[in-house]
Amino acid sequence: MNQKTPLYDQHRQAHAKMVDFGGWDMPLHYGSQLQEHHQVRQNAGMFDVSHMTLLDLTGPYATDFLRHLLANDVGRLRTPGKALYSCLLNPQGGVIDDLIVYFQTPEQFRMVVNAATRDKDLAWITQQAQHFKVEVALRDDLAMLALQGPRARELTLPQLPTSLQTAAASLTPFQACWEGDFFIGRTGYTGEDGFEIMLPNSQVIALWQQLLAIGILPIGLGARDTLRLEAGMSLYGNDLDEDHSPLESGLEWTVAWQPADRDFIGKTALQLQKNQHAHPILVGIVLTEKGILRTHQPLLIDGNEQGYITSGSFSPTLGISIGLARLPKQTAYPTVTVDIRGKKLPVKVVKPPFVRQGQACIDLSS
Repeated sequence: MNQKTPLYDQHRQAHAKMVDFGGWDMPLHYGSQLQEHHQVRQNAGMFDVSHMTLLDLTGPYATDFLRHLLANDVGRLRTPGKALYSCLLNPQGGVIDDLIVYFQTPEQFRMVVNAATRDKDLAWITQQAQHFKVEVALRDDLAMLALQGPRARELTLPQLPTSLQTAAASLTPFQACWEGDFFIGRTGYTGEDGFEIMLPNSQVIALWQQLLAIGILPIGLGARDTLRLEAGMSLYGNDLDEDHSPLESGLEWTVAWQPADRDFIGKTALQLQKNQHAHPILVGIVLTEKGILRTHQPLLIDGNEQGYITSGSFSPTLGISIGLARLPKQTAYPTVTVDIRGKKLPVKVVKPPFVRQGQACIDLSS
């Protein structure tokens, strides 16, 4: 039987189409995925992301542990609440998961990892933590909401606990504040501004209903996927996996090579791959003719199959089909086509993101 978030009944009451997502019953949409997408780009929407895995890591060597565990460097974090996006790697440099970690004190961090990788992440992190005497606590007692869109912060702030409103209003991107178990981060997965809020399961229904009452509409996983794709954000299991490194997945920017004396799991393999200059890379693609790009469709360079689409969909904001794709590393891609059911159609290679804060980030003129 699938797991259910504390908001399951609220989704049913809102006539959501429920689907299995990583072993959880989650809303795909509430009637129109297209309308939900535009709601977030133009106004504000809320997502139940309580299926995500929340971990608290504590101990006198918590900082040392995370500097060893993660490819990005938590040693850069100095301000309480500051957040960092990183990959969790295996010794071969493959991506076990991508995650966000929040610095609270040098001995206390909060981590948010993906639902579909929950068991393997928890097992790996717990195993590694033993060497550093760090306690890993699974926070199943907390739910999580994402409020996203150009009006999300404006509308959400008055609904927050009075004692947190001033601190939440002054948050910069990738920063958080908290009081007890009520935790607010200025982060998201849509390319829009907003908050991600963690709070006790017992309080989430009341907040959900408050936000509904002021006109923030619920948004399902379908729109969440097209929003994140437009923003050029990776989806684990599609654009990221244990068979590919961050260098092959458009995430070398998340690897902290300095300071050089910091060792982290997977570093040796990544350094070797970087020095060889032979790895594929993740790029953005745009279909220049009518059609829909889909995951796993093969890509051809000068007629030879040399890559594939990792994520593809129609972009509601741009009105064209877009995708992320893994191709050989080249300085230019003169002729790239996609094979859609035997039909070869031209695609344009671009640098993601495609859309950020409602505005096109790519040239659609040619």
